[in-house]
Amino acid sequence: MKHKDMETVYLGIGTNLGDRRANIQQALQLLDEVDGINVLQHSSIYETEPVGYLDQPFFFNLVCQLRTKLTPQQLLHQLQRIEQTLKRVRTVRWGPRTIDLDILLFGTRIVDQPNLTIPHPRMLQRSFVMIPLAELAPDLIIPGTEQTVLQWKERCIKRSTSLVRKVIPKENWRKEEVVDASDR
Repeated sequence: MKHKDMETVYLGIGTNLGDRRANIQQALQLLDEVDGINVLQHSSIYETEPVGYLDQPFFFNLVCQLRTKLTPQQLLHQLQRIEQTLKRVRTVRWGPRTIDLDILLFGTRIVDQPNLTIPHPRMLQRSFVMIPLAELAPDLIIPGTEQTVLQWKERCIKRSTSLVRKVIPKENWRKEEVVDASDR
């Protein structure tokens, strides 16, 4: 695989059912096992209030950075396959889920297809996306805008009323001695 053939991609990962930390770990492992995907780094894990459908447990969210030789549609297919493997069931829009994998950014591409929009259409309004994304790429310009991730994060935080709190710093979250007392 040639380096120049690979794109940098940022994914949002969320979960609020079962063992949330284990769900994220399994998703990252399954991503890294896909031919043509190399997971590079991830943010801290943040606990966040649900958005849209409120009668559900709090989420764990993070953002990961990867490199891929897959097309956006191929990557979407792989993400949906991983969600199925981790027993995601779609019943209520924005409802509870074992795992949610969203393509946030795919290089500098702007994609507008019936089943895929990149940049993610709601990411700029979601603190639970922009805060962890700013950990990884604060100076990255969001395609289609002239502003950086950090600028969008600050704007998003000013408008947001929902809870977003770091529960496991990125340097500790895979260690077994870290205990999340707030896990519901």
